[in-house]
Amino acid sequence: MPKKGDGKPRHPHGDSADPNGMAALCQAYLTWLKVKNYSGVTVDRRLDLLNCFLRWADDRGLTKPGEVTKPILERYQRWLYAYRKPNGEPLAFATQINYLAPLRCWFKWLARQNHIVYNPASEIDLPKRPHTLPRNVMSAEEVEIVLSQPDLSDPLGVRDRAIMETLYSTAMRRFEAVNLILSDVDRSRGVVLIRAGKGQRDRVVPVGERAVGWIDKYMTQVRPKLLIGGQAGQTLFLTNLGEPFTLDRMSDMVAGYITAAEIGKKGSCHLFRHTAATLMLEAGADVRLIQVLLGHANLSTTQIYTQVSIKLLKDVHTATHPAKVDHSIPPPDAVN
Repeated sequence: MPKKGDGKPRHPHGDSADPNGMAALCQAYLTWLKVKNYSGVTVDRRLDLLNCFLRWADDRGLTKPGEVTKPILERYQRWLYAYRKPNGEPLAFATQINYLAPLRCWFKWLARQNHIVYNPASEIDLPKRPHTLPRNVMSAEEVEIVLSQPDLSDPLGVRDRAIMETLYSTAMRRFEAVNLILSDVDRSRGVVLIRAGKGQRDRVVPVGERAVGWIDKYMTQVRPKLLIGGQAGQTLFLTNLGEPFTLDRMSDMVAGYITAAEIGKKGSCHLFRHTAATLMLEAGADVRLIQVLLGHANLSTTQIYTQVSIKLLKDVHTATHPAKVDHSIPPPDAVN
């Protein structure tokens, strides 16, 4: 199953020369998404997910959308359910949904554009989406251990510290950090402008003094050394080649430091986002303000962090639950 950033060509799988074939019509759909102002990240992700189906269909001799029926799509859905990753694990139901939902959108578009007579995906039922909590959230002490991992005698270590401080302070998404430009950081006001975040929505978020200090250190001492032939433009964070980060490269960098910290938790850029939201809630921040910080369109998405933030509930539980330890009674192992 193809993964994002695996080096494969960035175009739909199949014979693009056939105007009525799946490859050409998939490309037309992706172009339509761009015209409708969907972000490049969204379009690329749709391509990756649709290509999985295009390869599956091509292996079974299906090259035109009109050849696809509801039973065929149900067969593809069963294939996703039975698929096993290299480690032997099945695809999570959330992942299966991620592969099926763009397929329903594409066939809906094909029917509306009169490329097919009817929409075979209109009655496909998606698996029930599980309501899972973030698996890992760092404590404030663990965050400091991770942040202390970069070698600050190395200019790239200063850059990496600045990136992680920014992720932690602003709780922004990985692609939002990759897309930051110089003018997005307003030091005087202590805020960062996030342009075209998820859903193509702009927002302004606060950034702490410590993060600003590391950004300044990076910009004055490191970034000028990374500029190569003006290739970087106004991009804030640059690689050692003077180029903007790719999403996978930033993830690998952050994940490496989290692993090196040996805190017993795995994750990457999103772990800082989860952690910032959870720790702020535990410190008394209003969930609606956290919603604005994270850029969630719906409060229900943010409320998952109220379930992760267990500290306040634990304090109340300790203070009010009747099953308390009576220190006048010896513990069970002390009774003869």
